[in-house]
Amino acid sequence: MIIKTANFVISNTDVDKCPKEPLPEYAFIGRSNVGKSSLINMLTERNKLAKTSGRPGKTQLINHFKINDNWFLVDLPGYGYAKVSKKSKKTFQKYITEYFEKRKQLVCAFVLVDIRHEPQKIDMEFMEWLGENAIPFCIIFTKADKLRPKAVERQVEAYISQLLAGVWEEAPQYFITSSAKNLGREEILDYIEGVNEAFFAYNK
Repeated sequence: MIIKTANFVISNTDVDKCPKEPLPEYAFIGRSNVGKSSLINMLTERNKLAKTSGRPGKTQLINHFKINDNWFLVDLPGYGYAKVSKKSKKTFQKYITEYFEKRKQLVCAFVLVDIRHEPQKIDMEFMEWLGENAIPFCIIFTKADKLRPKAVERQVEAYISQLLAGVWEEAPQYFITSSAKNLGREEILDYIEGVNEAFFAYNK
């Protein structure tokens, strides 16, 4: 897929105010500071489409970007640690849940995981919640350039084996990425293109 246009549409905390167009939607979410904004900028080849920050918890809104005028990329707030007040954390955790429960246009969630760390309880619980609620998702392992290839393999295996030891019968689709090295970009965009083709064929 070639990204020809990538335009910011709206930021808000109210799912009912999200775009009404019947276009396929892909939500990007992960723990704070997982490299989400850098990944979005890498995928779209727009350096400042998503605002990057050294401060965890920067994204606190549902951010919609229209890509190629035929699908939406959605940047969601990070779950878990963030330097925000307890009140605002409760608020955005609530509308994250509402987004996934109510948003009919959502065709896939991309759960971002920092490949340098061992499987985190909060990531596993979030993926389990997506599964229980029948929300399709893929895993994106970020920051693969920080590890040697063999270490990358070991970390991926650790995550997948832990998933399969729990409630999963088979592992979800996953991608290994590095925003710094442009790694994984083509694979993710090809996956989105394939899902889009199926979506538009079904909704003719």
